[in-house]
Amino acid sequence: MTTGQLHLNAFLMNTGHHEASWRLPESDPFAHVSLDHFVRLARIAERGTFDSLFLADGPQLWSSLAQRPAGALEPLTLLTALATATEHIGLIATASTSYNSPYNLARKFASLDIISGGRAGWNIVTTAGKEAARNFGLEHEPAHADRYARAGEFLDVALKLWDSWEDDAITGDKAAGVWGDDTKIHPPRHQGKYFSVEGALNVPRTPQGYPLLVQAGSSEDGKAFASRYAEAVFTAQQTIEDARDFYSDLKSRTAAAGRDPDHIKVLPGIVPVIGATEAEALAKERELEDHIVHHHGVANLERLLQLPLGTLELDSPLPSDLPPESAVEGAKSRYTLVVELARRDRLTVRQLIGRLGGGRGHLTFAGTPEQVADAIETWFTQGAADGFNIMPPVLPSGLEAFVDHVVPILRTRGLLRTEYGPRQTLRQRYGLPRPANQYAQPVHA
Repeated sequence: MTTGQLHLNAFLMNTGHHEASWRLPESDPFAHVSLDHFVRLARIAERGTFDSLFLADGPQLWSSLAQRPAGALEPLTLLTALATATEHIGLIATASTSYNSPYNLARKFASLDIISGGRAGWNIVTTAGKEAARNFGLEHEPAHADRYARAGEFLDVALKLWDSWEDDAITGDKAAGVWGDDTKIHPPRHQGKYFSVEGALNVPRTPQGYPLLVQAGSSEDGKAFASRYAEAVFTAQQTIEDARDFYSDLKSRTAAAGRDPDHIKVLPGIVPVIGATEAEALAKERELEDHIVHHHGVANLERLLQLPLGTLELDSPLPSDLPPESAVEGAKSRYTLVVELARRDRLTVRQLIGRLGGGRGHLTFAGTPEQVADAIETWFTQGAADGFNIMPPVLPSGLEAFVDHVVPILRTRGLLRTEYGPRQTLRQRYGLPRPANQYAQPVHA
């Protein structure tokens, strides 16, 4: 049983996580490129004393322009602006190890951590899909195992770069005319399979040492990677039983990797559809489902399941002869989740699209504030989660409803802080220590 207070992360996505959210009268279809929109969302989440907020990203144009607002502001740039508009909340950006270089990305995250006063986090992804690959001169996406092998070396190099300045490398001795100590600079001089990086980072060591490391893959490769590096994991689980199994497995893997299992926080996603009554919440959920344009959902499912276009029929179940996860080179864990959901609940393609429309496989829960709080408390106290990735179906109203009506209940139950208190880094919010510099010599008393 989990005790203490839970961690909340606000996953912000343009007009909301439901694919039809932009069609509601309240929604601004241009919000995805509005700084004012994201500043408002960040301040709402900060009012709710969330630990952090999170922006997803990928180096390709997502979906059809006809389906929903597409394209997104580059997250590190946007979070730098949000750092100046907030005081406490952590700022987590997605960035790919498949289509970046360690030096440039380590510098960007170090800069965000310094500008924000130690509130930066990195959601580490190994980008799947041939569309992204072709944007970087590749005909095919790298194999799943190769993407994770590259990610491991990428992280090793980034950690060397963030540690390439010791904390006390800057002396600022005006009288002696010595600004810094060159003996406390440690160039990585890394030569590996994927990267060759010689020099030290051109940004000092940051308030957190390095950003909070977040990971979102739940495949076997993803869990192995998380157990080695991740300090928070965003995951998608449909049932508390599956969530408990994932939680226990990942904590065990982390301990086997020689790390403290309390130093990896598991945050499943939840899409809360909130109404004053259960009937009102269910009516809101139906309204969103009624606005889904189903041929977009069919095309997206066929891409995920790696089926030829035109294979799926709306009022039929998924084909019985789908390939196993082991044969998939894309998003393995999401593939398995979607197939298992369809098989377990005997869903037609139309019904499956409705279930996926709100959270793409994350748990969607419609109910009163008390019912939403009950579900969160149950998962938290029964060993299925250390907190939650809150994914409002409609923004900003869904986030406001959660902060105004669910957060007070969680606070009353002692599950969430009532205020932030003194300024803390994002690591401190997640109950994590500041990492020691791998190059610094220990100080002996």
